Amino acid sequence: MPKKAVKKKGKSSNSYLFTSESVTMGHPDKVADQISDAILDAMLAQDPNSRVACETMVTTGLVVIAGEITTKGYVDIPDVVRKTIKEIGYTDPHMGFDYENCAVVVSIDRQSPDISQGVTEGSGLHKEQGAGDQGLMFGYACKETPALMPLPIYLAHQLTDQLSKVRQSNKLKWVRPDGKSQVTVEYDEKGKPKRIHTVVISTQHEPKVTYATLRKEIISKVIMPVLPKKFVDNKMIIHVNPTGKFVIGGPKGDCGLTGRKIIVDTYGGRGSHGGGAFSGKDPSKVDRTASYMARYVAKNLVAAGLCDACEVQLAYAIGVAKPLSVLVDCEGTAKVDERLIEKIVKDVFPLTPKAMINHLKLKKPIYQETARNGHFGRKKFTWEHTDMANKLRKAAGLPAKCKK
Repeated sequence: MPKKAVKKKGKSSNSYLFTSESVTMGHPDKVADQISDAILDAMLAQDPNSRVACETMVTTGLVVIAGEITTKGYVDIPDVVRKTIKEIGYTDPHMGFDYENCAVVVSIDRQSPDISQGVTEGSGLHKEQGAGDQGLMFGYACKETPALMPLPIYLAHQLTDQLSKVRQSNKLKWVRPDGKSQVTVEYDEKGKPKRIHTVVISTQHEPKVTYATLRKEIISKVIMPVLPKKFVDNKMIIHVNPTGKFVIGGPKGDCGLTGRKIIVDTYGGRGSHGGGAFSGKDPSKVDRTASYMARYVAKNLVAAGLCDACEVQLAYAIGVAKPLSVLVDCEGTAKVDERLIEKIVKDVFPLTPKAMINHLKLKKPIYQETARNGHFGRKKFTWEHTDMANKLRKAAGLPAKCKK
């Protein structure tokens, strides 16, 4: 789409509602993501150059691991699977899925040599380390929250995190691992968050708890401690377990697959998505690495004050190092010429696979933690740092004023 045709968000004449969802670490798709990333971490801990494309399926009493892995290390995959499931909280056979009794089936091949030669420096048609696949990746940032994330997904993640905390601390002993949140925010005519319109929490629970107790405790111990008071009013709608019952959950209630929560993993539907999932992929895969870099670029541009909101698109061809295209869309909020911002991005940020991996330190075993509560908006990850903000301001001819 030509840049002139890109729709400017948040500029309508009327207020509107926007909704995002998140899921807990015990949601079956997130169980699959965490297992895939735990296996990746175990490989990287032994061999930082491991090539990993690990897919997981979980269902009643069964975990299936498949994919392509090339590594110099050795990992006891069933052991990693069971430890991850235990950590998540599936420890009771009555849930229909638990770490001790589930079967683990492993079917792993080596990475295709045709792909390997394009990704290995000096081996392919192009001598630089090329992208592990073709594709397009997006990053997004805006000023709605301190983390420079959109407010709906930011709050949705906080709710699922809180739901897991009250379970793991035994504050609410009847909560089981599976769960979801959803937050609807009302925006004003200028596109600014005005109030929280609706909150939805669905949590798996033990059979004996009454609905009245469940609703009261979830509101008082999960929802209200998380929501910013300035966005809460007496008109806010709350739905807790809207079906009235959620006993059967997790992999027994729903088959889980790696890479099926790509909107939860990113920006909750704000901005665009290139379609590539993250979990189970080593950093040579630009689906993951370029998405992290695009977020890093977008966040630093907003932190630098060059714009109030920003979406960055990067595109790659398999085996080719340099991006095919770089697009910066500030959604009408740019403080300097948008073409200048795009030029600065190309000049300042490392955008080849090898350079992105080195700059963001992506060969470390950091990935299991990304597979819960979203990949973005959390300070612990290198792509969330705003250490390039002052450099961007200088390149744009503005005085430095931003903290890292």
